[in-house]
Amino acid sequence: MIKCNVTVCGTISRAAQMRTGKEGKAFMSMSVNVVIPAKSGINKTVEVSVSKDGGSQDECASYPVGTRVEVAGTLTFHKKGDAFYLNLSATGINTFDAGNEDGIKGDMEFRGTLGKKIEVKTDKKGNPFCVFSAYSSEKNGENYEFTWVRFLQFGEDKKDWMQPKVGIDANGELQMSVYNDRLDISCRVSELSKWEKNSGNSQSPNVQSGDGETTLSVDA
Repeated sequence: MIKCNVTVCGTISRAAQMRTGKEGKAFMSMSVNVVIPAKSGINKTVEVSVSKDGGSQDECASYPVGTRVEVAGTLTFHKKGDAFYLNLSATGINTFDAGNEDGIKGDMEFRGTLGKKIEVKTDKKGNPFCVFSAYSSEKNGENYEFTWVRFLQFGEDKKDWMQPKVGIDANGELQMSVYNDRLDISCRVSELSKWEKNSGNSQSPNVQSGDGETTLSVDA
């Protein structure tokens, strides 16, 4: 499980329109392009699919292609084969000046499984910090899809229970960047605890992940 409470700033790439869900509930739908800054290489544009309960045709007319918007809501990630999707359930949409910078900022709630690399490093002042990666899985037919997140926990050593394949609950600041044209999802940890997994959860114990440092390719 990965759930992020965020604010997304970007440009509408698919105009708002009214749709009806499976239960007959109306909602407004649009897509927003967001430029993510690169650590290495060039910046990358990702598309965020936005939905908001309610709305009207008149409200949709306020959000044509090219409009700069700031959208608050809950962001989730979904991976299917080589495709990676960013879906935002919006609680509010505001327009703003074109000069404002793009970005996806907010907090992450994560529940998943630790990868192989769990390292303790020190900063320039000699203070310890822990670096590790973990994955969250979702079932796709008979297979599982895995979304990896890189975590940094400052001021902490590695806990004894932190071992490969152990479950974790983590909360912290969402950080998104691009490295060699791939989207890198990271979290600066504020809270971390062990998650006692059970046989009924969706986490597969047999992921072939290497060291868990793989970043995710996004088709924009």
